Amino acid sequence: MKYRNAVVTLLALLSVSTPALASAQESNTRTTPMAPALPAPLPAAQDKPYAGTIALDIDATDTVHGVYRVTQQVPVAPGTTKLTLIQPSWLPGNHSPTGPFALLAQIHFFADGKEIKWERDTVAVNAFHLDLPAGTQMVTVKLVHTSPVQSREGRISMTQEMLNLQWEKMSLYPAGYYTRGITYKPTVKVPAGWTVYTALDGKSQQGDTVTWNPIDYERLVDSPIFAGKYAQRWDLGHGVSMDVVADEPKLLGIKPENIEKYRNLVSQALFTFGARHFDHYDFLLGLTDRMGGIGLEHHRSSENQMEPKVWTEWEKMDWDRNVIPHEFTHSWNGKYRRPADLWTPDYQQPMQNTLLWVYEGQTQFWGYILAARSGVQTKQTILDTLAGAVARYAEATPGRGWRSVEDTTHAPILNMRRPLPYTSVTRTEDYYVEGALTWLEADQIIRQGTKGAKGLDDFAKAFFGVRDGDWGELTYDFDEVVKTLNGVYPYDWASFLKTRIYDTNQPAPTKGIEMAGYKLVWKDTQNGYEKGIGDSRKSLDLSYSLGVSLDNEGTVTASVWDSVGYNAGLVGGVKVVAVNGQAYSGETIKDAITAAKTAKEPISLLVKRGDAFNTVTVDYHGGLRFPWLESTTPGKLNGLDRLLAPRTK
Repeated sequence: MKYRNAVVTLLALLSVSTPALASAQESNTRTTPMAPALPAPLPAAQDKPYAGTIALDIDATDTVHGVYRVTQQVPVAPGTTKLTLIQPSWLPGNHSPTGPFALLAQIHFFADGKEIKWERDTVAVNAFHLDLPAGTQMVTVKLVHTSPVQSREGRISMTQEMLNLQWEKMSLYPAGYYTRGITYKPTVKVPAGWTVYTALDGKSQQGDTVTWNPIDYERLVDSPIFAGKYAQRWDLGHGVSMDVVADEPKLLGIKPENIEKYRNLVSQALFTFGARHFDHYDFLLGLTDRMGGIGLEHHRSSENQMEPKVWTEWEKMDWDRNVIPHEFTHSWNGKYRRPADLWTPDYQQPMQNTLLWVYEGQTQFWGYILAARSGVQTKQTILDTLAGAVARYAEATPGRGWRSVEDTTHAPILNMRRPLPYTSVTRTEDYYVEGALTWLEADQIIRQGTKGAKGLDDFAKAFFGVRDGDWGELTYDFDEVVKTLNGVYPYDWASFLKTRIYDTNQPAPTKGIEMAGYKLVWKDTQNGYEKGIGDSRKSLDLSYSLGVSLDNEGTVTASVWDSVGYNAGLVGGVKVVAVNGQAYSGETIKDAITAAKTAKEPISLLVKRGDAFNTVTVDYHGGLRFPWLESTTPGKLNGLDRLLAPRTK
């Protein structure tokens, strides 16, 4: 009886729990969707002309709001029923897809005057698809480019006194064509009385409206505008002009002997490269701290910004003048001679950055050399700049142990040039400066191997100075770089470059400096370049002592990985409030570091992180350490002295 009752009870329980069991089984069921089909890719660019000339009219007069109002008239071939227009994505010189898509607004399209709907591509979100009514002859585009008005929104391109108009930021082009096959007729209206500078040809002006000859879109994008209320042009000879806009008229007051140094720059560049690949060239320069900074290369011009007083306080601001020698070099290296994987037929096909250590690294090298040869910067400033470069890779870049120079060429794509917490270990775009130091070593190998008869100048002339007068694009690859070097001086250049550029955990790149007759030394005072840049940016670089950089308020702006400061918790954003019981200042912390050199006690720092205050100790006794270069042949010219000396032919 008891047994039968137990069975009945068990059956009853099972019958009650069955739904719960089924529910548990259902909860373990996995729904597995299938991937939806992606939309059709955009039409691949073809090397054929677009039907007709596109009129591009930009009203750039609204300096109050920083808005550019744009109208485009796009003719379409008979029978066209679908049109895709693209805003450029992969912008030349940016080395990444940085088209400012979100800044376009009030976008409307009209077919022969009647508004039509548009559809944004769901993958290529910078592309607009249009279904055109039968018989459409002209598509009109109306939009506004909402230029940033605060630096936190992006680069400011328009102020009350000047503007920097970049065509690609505020125009569309038809998909399916090489950009060199699409012709535009550009017109810009600027504020009353402003002067307009650009490398475009065929300028015609009525009132404040300026237009130029029709030009293909590739060269239009390569020909930006600087315009301003306070402006002046200088003729530098050889078809080169210095076109300057400034925040105030007095900032244009450069002394004649200093403008002569820019004339020297042009001559020294032509001596170095032996040919030119422009019919005329314009340095577009903004002397401003109101418009966003820029240094961007173009074939027949360059966009440059320097601090407002860089000309009127010539000696004090010597540290800030390298941008123009660098960008001028790009006319030969980067614009005419370009890595094959960085040349693309339009601004939609991705660029590949693998040879940026040539494109940017050798440009950085020649930017230093030409600055010193011309007098645009003093020789001592260039020596001080190189000292900081060597020191950084010798002592403050542990990331060299895991990441090669070549891999940093992908940094613009990986990070889009945003701030990083620990660049000393992640690395950033080191192909510029470590690339330059590698080219310095190559120069010294050639000079020593030829007993001074040849140097990297000979490579520059053989590689960049070909086909005088050609201002198209001539591409190259790694093998051609090696072949040209071997033509100058036979050596195992392939292994040299692959070791220095492609391998990790290499010795610090000091060899070129040492072969050139200098060595890295440490002093307790900053060199001129580092002091100038620190004073301007209101910062103090203690990377080689405490392992941190701080602003004038004591906030840590950078921390070297695994340094004494890093290990004490001095990371970005931490504020040093007091040093050994005294309120923070740059002098206070430098005095404390100096005193600790002969003391046993650690440096005591009161720091604030968020809302919390803490006292941390830094057990450092090495004193202040700032990098300098010192000649190893005092009183006697050496390799670097000769490299930095002006050329006479």
